Amino acid sequence: MRFEHSDRVWEEFPSLAAGVVRARGVGGPAPVDEAVSAFEKRARARRAAEGELEPIRAWRRAYAAMGFKPTKHRCAAESLLRRWRREGALPRVHPLVDLCNAASLAYAVPVAVVDVAGVGGDLQVRHARGTEEFTDLSGRVERVEPGEVVYAQGAGVAHSRRWAGRQSAASGVGPGTGEVLVVAEGLHEGAAGDVGELAAELAECLGALWGAHTSTAVLEGSARVFEF
Repeated sequence: MRFEHSDRVWEEFPSLAAGVVRARGVGGPAPVDEAVSAFEKRARARRAAEGELEPIRAWRRAYAAMGFKPTKHRCAAESLLRRWRREGALPRVHPLVDLCNAASLAYAVPVAVVDVAGVGGDLQVRHARGTEEFTDLSGRVERVEPGEVVYAQGAGVAHSRRWAGRQSAASGVGPGTGEVLVVAEGLHEGAAGDVGELAAELAECLGALWGAHTSTAVLEGSARVFEF
């Protein structure tokens, strides 16, 4: 399996960096509360609104460049931060998702958790051709707009909308998940260091809490493909 961004994505967003973690053996529950609380504490210590954070500002600029109104269509990290600020906590979904959502709060970058079995093939972040279909969490199927950046599987399936906006039901984590690909993407100056640190922290947590076997990489510049 390969994970990569297309050449066009790299050309249009040269500051892009992605921290990736492949983890096997993450099935079942795990005691994530302490790690989640630690990530949330770091997010709380910033005391800045999400719109003041450079990682979020960089994603807003990217959304504007893609033709989306940034205050209407937000990256997943901004949406999480806004909800967490309003409600004081995020709903618990699945231990693995809860952990990665908390890491997203701490670093203010989108973190996708992809069930490898739910994808079953290569993933490329690229501009949509207009032939891709996306299945939302309620099971509703949407046709993706041509030119929209998505996590694409082949020619016909999109596992995300508006790049880092929403994730499909097909690739989402569930009770039967045993192997995942975690992807943290940043577009701001210094993003490579941040997403690399995030990936390393998550790999350590996954190993400690689940006993998972992990491998990590930072995609940037000439190192643009993660194969496993």
